[in-house]
Amino acid sequence: MKEHGIINRTMHFLVHNGFLFTVGVMGLVHIALLFIMWASGITPLVQLNILSIVVYIFCVILCRTGYIMPVYISILMEVTVYTVISTYYLGFRCGTYCFLFSIVPIIIYFGTFLFEGLKRWTVVLALVLNFATFVTLYLLFSDARPVYEMTPAARSVLVIFSSFVMVFSTIFYNTVYIYTSEMEVGKLEKRNEQLSADAREDALTTLLNRRGFLPLIDELMKSGDEVHFCIAFCDIDNFKRINDSYGHDAGDEVLRHITHMIKKEMNGCDICRWGGEEIIILMRDHDMAVAKVKMEYLRRSIEYSPTVFFNHRIFTTLTIGLEEYSSVYSDPEEIIKTADDRMYYGKQNGKNVLIYETPKRSPNPEDSGSYAAEGQEVY
Repeated sequence: MKEHGIINRTMHFLVHNGFLFTVGVMGLVHIALLFIMWASGITPLVQLNILSIVVYIFCVILCRTGYIMPVYISILMEVTVYTVISTYYLGFRCGTYCFLFSIVPIIIYFGTFLFEGLKRWTVVLALVLNFATFVTLYLLFSDARPVYEMTPAARSVLVIFSSFVMVFSTIFYNTVYIYTSEMEVGKLEKRNEQLSADAREDALTTLLNRRGFLPLIDELMKSGDEVHFCIAFCDIDNFKRINDSYGHDAGDEVLRHITHMIKKEMNGCDICRWGGEEIIILMRDHDMAVAKVKMEYLRRSIEYSPTVFFNHRIFTTLTIGLEEYSSVYSDPEEIIKTADDRMYYGKQNGKNVLIYETPKRSPNPEDSGSYAAEGQEVY
């Protein structure tokens, strides 16, 4: 795990400091070439490598000050010029043409970040010019006698070193590209997960919203004849008065407090903020008898557990309508509507009550009928 963390930190540094790292490596390459040319007694290329090192020192300064495009151009021009001049002096067999191939990953990797839209054709143009340079050098110097004849040992060192630089560049920038791609995919997946959660969850309470809740009931209703569950439709009593008296921030805190209590007391249930101060609870594998006990306990718990908002203790209550699923319901909205109607009746008849049966209406208009209820009496 520790090694994995070190690798991630290293790759993160390289991704975010790619130009600076590239310039530093290019400078080290020319320092190595400087010693090879000095040991071989090739004075013009010693001087050329000194000039290249100076170029990369300036590139470091440009990287530090944020001028990235001049650095990109400088790398391409310096490598191309160095390859042409070194091939002229040492011949094609010296292998310095490998430096042209070593900047192909650099052209592509950094070019895709620096250019946008149609300007990305600049990357293609740079690759074409790079290959054209290689073909030209091959045609001019593949059979030409070099100006300086290196010893076989020195030429072998130069060929191996040039090849190593080419292979290292290809592996390194492909590794960085793969890591960057995986990092972007990870970010995209997290963003999609967040968008998906936002589409299904209420931002304030983190409860499900209608879009995330209704499919759960629909899935249960379609799962078979033996399924049974209960729906509780809860409404916070006098919520508007709380907002008017203490402000909307207090109202939000009340919602969060009640949400926390419902999650605690109804652990394992699916809970939805239906809208405003309305909350629906889906109790899977609950019959009416068990659901009544749980919801009455929840109602009493909330009644005696005030929300603390700064120096205020805000007491709130719930009115709850409860219904058990049966085959008479063919749509999630229907069973929710029944629980909602019962809740509404409780609101009209005293509040702070659990209603679990539909009223039996009397033919006599003066008889208002009644619900079976828990909590304060309903007449």
